[in-house]
Amino acid sequence: MDSHAHPDTPILYELGEGGVGLITLNRPARRNSLSLATLGALNATLVSIAADPAVRAVVIAGAGPAFCAGHDLAELTAHRSDPDGGAAFFANAMGACATIMQGITALPQPVIAAVHGIATAAGCQLVATCDLAVAEDGARFCTPGVSIGLFCATPAVALSRAVPRKAAMEMLLTGDMIDASEAHRIGLVNRVVGAGTARDAALALARKIAGRSTLTVRLGKAAFHRQIDCDLADAYRDAAAVMVENLMAHDAAEGIGAFLGKREPVWEDR
Repeated sequence: MDSHAHPDTPILYELGEGGVGLITLNRPARRNSLSLATLGALNATLVSIAADPAVRAVVIAGAGPAFCAGHDLAELTAHRSDPDGGAAFFANAMGACATIMQGITALPQPVIAAVHGIATAAGCQLVATCDLAVAEDGARFCTPGVSIGLFCATPAVALSRAVPRKAAMEMLLTGDMIDASEAHRIGLVNRVVGAGTARDAALALARKIAGRSTLTVRLGKAAFHRQIDCDLADAYRDAAAVMVENLMAHDAAEGIGAFLGKREPVWEDR
């Protein structure tokens, strides 16, 4: 995908091999910072993907030298001259970003971040929100708001749910960059790959997931995100109900039968 051919389009999207959708953040000159227009375009893309049964998995990548540098601070600062000092615009921007993050979690399809360069502030939040993440060896991550007097409170929501609490607090309280190996160690990313290969590696992982039963994957993703915020008893009640629902589906009967019969399953996604 050539981002230079679409310089005024903040989000690029294409559906490729195996039903894998590729979303590309396309503001390379601004390190793919999340302007309000970018957030709006990304939300519209996610809504469209959610309703498209042909999409089986999604990869989010960035054009240019970085994955995502977070909110567009220049845009936010420009609104300090508004009559309310920018309060309404700030609330709109934070709300739009929260909608995106919740939309990724609610999306029926699994979402994989393909990270190169930097993923900072809301960019790091985006990585933490995605179901899986692949990072290049030279990728770096941080929540640097504290260094400029703006605690990364909204990135903390996703970060604290993706990595151990003390690891999250260290990133949030120091604003220090961590490298890809440290991001992998604390669980922010699933795997680290060579320079220039994150997108291909994420697409390969997405195609592998897309080769599973769509019904099963969608049930599983939704159940995972529901149970993680429940107490233990409620989590098991919900998970048990999902197992029963899944066992009653055609694909579970087919998959178990194929396993017992030592053959490859044929998914019908029902």
